[in-house]
Amino acid sequence: MSSPTTSAPEPPRYADRPEWSDVIPVEQYENVNPLAPIFYKDIYKDAADYFRGIVKTGEKSQRVLDLTERIIRLNPAHYTAWQYRYETLLAIEADLEDELRLMDELAITYLKTYQVWHHRRLLMLKIRKPATELVFIAKTFREDAKNYHTWSYRQWLLAYFNDDSLWSGELDFVDELLNADIRNNSAWHHRFFTVFQSGVRDGEQDTERILRRELIYVKQSISLAPNNASAWNYLRGILDHNGIPYSKMIAFVQPYTLPNDDQKADLVDLDNPPPSKDAHLPCAAAVEFLADIYEAEGGDSMLKATELWKSLGNEHDVARKKYWEYRIREGLRAIQT
Repeated sequence: MSSPTTSAPEPPRYADRPEWSDVIPVEQYENVNPLAPIFYKDIYKDAADYFRGIVKTGEKSQRVLDLTERIIRLNPAHYTAWQYRYETLLAIEADLEDELRLMDELAITYLKTYQVWHHRRLLMLKIRKPATELVFIAKTFREDAKNYHTWSYRQWLLAYFNDDSLWSGELDFVDELLNADIRNNSAWHHRFFTVFQSGVRDGEQDTERILRRELIYVKQSISLAPNNASAWNYLRGILDHNGIPYSKMIAFVQPYTLPNDDQKADLVDLDNPPPSKDAHLPCAAAVEFLADIYEAEGGDSMLKATELWKSLGNEHDVARKKYWEYRIREGLRAIQT
């Protein structure tokens, strides 16, 4: 029989370590009778007391790095420990690339902790090697391809260093993620950031050609997965950013508002690809889009918009029924005024 697995023993408390005997621990201040006392584990309370002790004296040394790493592993959201660690790294002239390798581990372990990414940003301001960071971020997306902090850090790297060599592969990178998950809203947002918000970095300078490329891209994506809200939002973003009225898309949108039985057979239109044969139609996002077109036209078209909002509230998007009822009331009020 195999022996039972045993967990690694806890390291000794700092209060029991002779090399820390010169530090006076400082307990966390609380009122005499706190209304909601926090019951910290003894191992965390011990480390935090000694951390406050070294902060009080202003010590910055290798043992401070060891202490702050211990605290961070116990509580990765301890902002003061992160900040003091960074100050200590600079004060003792530590190897920041060694620190970055440690962060490779901690970033995966504490992927959703803001502080680990902020610390990484501070390190990169000193190290200034963003290309390797893009490779590392791609690895973290295997764990979570939608983590806000990771995407925010990637966009900061691209925008701050703003080097053509960094931007050159971003569209291909986004394509890979969207091919893996066409509903990855974070990847759609990053595509918009890359193409429209940060300047085009793919070598094309013809704005009209880029706009056409993106419209074709998003329309094809919608045709494959019509009920993907992320792609419809991307389409709206393209039109809003370029000042294009939604009505320009009516020929594309209308087939997605019809039941499958009403689709035209063998329709071939490369500019307006039809829904896939197994699509679940009508598509709520398309119905909403068409209603927005009619609302913008005003006049008698507002009645068409209210009918579409009724269909959304009663059938296609019942979860937001109260919202669609509000849109109907506002639409009818606009007609009467």
